[in-house]
Amino acid sequence: MKVFQVKTSARSAAVDITDEVQRAISDMKLSKGLCFVYVPHTTAGITINEGADPHVMEDILNTLDSLIPWRGNYKHTEGNAAAHIKTSLMGNGVHVFVEQGRLVLGTWQRIFLCEFDGPRTRKVHVHCVSMSS
Repeated sequence: MKVFQVKTSARSAAVDITDEVQRAISDMKLSKGLCFVYVPHTTAGITINEGADPHVMEDILNTLDSLIPWRGNYKHTEGNAAAHIKTSLMGNGVHVFVEQGRLVLGTWQRIFLCEFDGPRTRKVHVHCVSMSS
């Protein structure tokens, strides 16, 4: 397993981590298999979506902010209940196939760490399982 850190610069942000995940796969010398990308935090998530147009992730974050406002009638007293809810909706991990040492992603797909309670430094865990033909 490989672990790397991502520094976020805003309360809500989407950081493209695709290249770092690919580097981790290359370091593990995985030719073919399944890669799990996981963030061990309760106020940050992981998703796969379009990376060609930055407005897509901006729209996703803005929609989440609209649906789950920072201030609300929440019972969680730390003041970041909205971040916990967004993370539960987003999820804390994704899995991606690996072929010939490369992530199998669609033309426009990228892997994003989604920050909901930043700025912070987050850990990302990458674990791969080798598969034979």
